[in-house]
Amino acid sequence: MYSQFFSQELLSRSLRVYLTHFLSSSKSLSYFLFPSHLPVFSIPGTTSLGMSVFNLSNAIMGSGILGLAFALANTGIFLFSLLLVSVTLLSIYSIHLLLVCSKETGCMVYEKLGEQVFGTPGKMIVFGSTSLQNVGAMLSYLFIVKNELPSAIKFLMGKEESFSAWYVDGRILVVAVTFGIILPLCLLKNLGYLGYTSGFSLSCMVFFLIVVIYKKFQIPCFEPGLNTTSPILSNSSAHEHMCKPKYVIFNSKTVYALPTIAFAFVCHPSVLPIYSELKDRSQKKMQLVSNISFFAMFVMYFMTAIFGYLTFYENVQSDLLHKYQSKDDILILTVRLAVIVAVILTVPVLFFTVRSSLFELARKTKFDLCRHVLVTFVLLVIINLLVIFIPTMKDIFGVVGVTSANMLIFILPSSLYLKITHQDGAKFTQRIWASLFLALGIMFSLVSIPLVIYDWVQSGGSTEGSD
Repeated sequence: MYSQFFSQELLSRSLRVYLTHFLSSSKSLSYFLFPSHLPVFSIPGTTSLGMSVFNLSNAIMGSGILGLAFALANTGIFLFSLLLVSVTLLSIYSIHLLLVCSKETGCMVYEKLGEQVFGTPGKMIVFGSTSLQNVGAMLSYLFIVKNELPSAIKFLMGKEESFSAWYVDGRILVVAVTFGIILPLCLLKNLGYLGYTSGFSLSCMVFFLIVVIYKKFQIPCFEPGLNTTSPILSNSSAHEHMCKPKYVIFNSKTVYALPTIAFAFVCHPSVLPIYSELKDRSQKKMQLVSNISFFAMFVMYFMTAIFGYLTFYENVQSDLLHKYQSKDDILILTVRLAVIVAVILTVPVLFFTVRSSLFELARKTKFDLCRHVLVTFVLLVIINLLVIFIPTMKDIFGVVGVTSANMLIFILPSSLYLKITHQDGAKFTQRIWASLFLALGIMFSLVSIPLVIYDWVQSGGSTEGSD
């Protein structure tokens, strides 16, 4: 009996090491990678600090980077910088609270932590938040396919950007890609080899940042075709005014800035799995991993936003990549294709974790082919309908940012910490800070959600062009 148990533990540990190295970019792998019955704390980690930084950076990086220039354009450089710095520091603090909760309870799984502290409701809330975050990420990735694939096909066909036909319709293409490529991958029993796409995705985003910086010095402010959404201006002073950076801006789209930034920094479901595999594991060492990762992503996010904004100014769109025209530009076509391939291969990994968590929640862990196929098909149909009918990426960033991102960054870590330490008088000062952090998250929800709904009502489902 003991030899059988030892063999199972060794196999479980090997699988966790392999999957954590390669799948940590999925933003919510904790429930799938680390079932609650495994004594993770008793198993020493094997992942170096450098690899852990890479894994956590992968978990942070996502499609949110494409919406940050739009957020900057609707807040101004100064206000955006203030928000970006604030969310970075607050995210690091929330990781600190999460690590303390993990140490106090011995839980290395977000869902299990929620269940241990708040019972079944806590487990359901964590499951709902992480699943909504993953679904939001999948929607944003498929939205990139919907926006970018038509432009890439037109370029390869030698057609003008204004060319229209059914086979370059983004809605038809996203359905074709979903059921022609993504569905077969989602039907596989395991997705281990797709873990390599985590590194590829990060490389694509670094490549995208380099292109954004390069194009800032190649594209003039009023190049024909780049500002078609703006009224025709008749004098040079008006041109000069539009090409002048703004430092503080308030308009109806400003409300999307904070949710977009929050969406871009969510990585919390992946923190505990990465922590569990850290070599010579300690809370202080994992905090260092998070500090380095968040600083690196802060630099990438800020540079992408500032150079994207200084290229297009107020004409930037909620999908920055879509603003670059690929006509006669091999570099733009290359980065567009790289990002498309990366997001297509990342969607099944995200989908796999959502489906696995759903089956785990329903206690249907035994593999059943009919149920596996049916649930996969139904979920993909729902996701595609949302992608087709959601007008812009800012709506995805807005909804997910004010709901699941807010829960995962602000409300859940502080609530868990306050519950766990409610009888510890020595942590009175820390509890005050955690209480303020919780109040900030609640205030964020109370203010942002009504404003996002108000903007929807006022805009009446605006198109991308109206951004």
